[in-house]
Amino acid sequence: MGILIYDSVEPPIEIEDRALSHLKVVVLSKLRRGESFAVSWKHPPGKAGGRSTIWLNPAIPLRFIFDEDEPPELNQRWLTRMSESAHALGGIMLTPEEIEGES
Repeated sequence: MGILIYDSVEPPIEIEDRALSHLKVVVLSKLRRGESFAVSWKHPPGKAGGRSTIWLNPAIPLRFIFDEDEPPELNQRWLTRMSESAHALGGIMLTPEEIEGES
């Protein structure tokens, strides 16, 4: 389980390593261009609350921490879907990975 530390948000945001790796690519791409945007996700079963949203801005400290030593091979389809949602009014909605060949 990876961790996203955003400014002083407590507790840190837990996101599965594979999802966090994909999110990192999209987030860094947008922040590099100086863009601000929202990221939303549903809480896993057993956690308090139903969903969360944070507003990402290039001026706010951000740190990605992974349990795995090596980054995974990235799923281009998932990256594309995240990138496209980043431009939508609601921002990135972190959703389950789409596997090639699944419908």
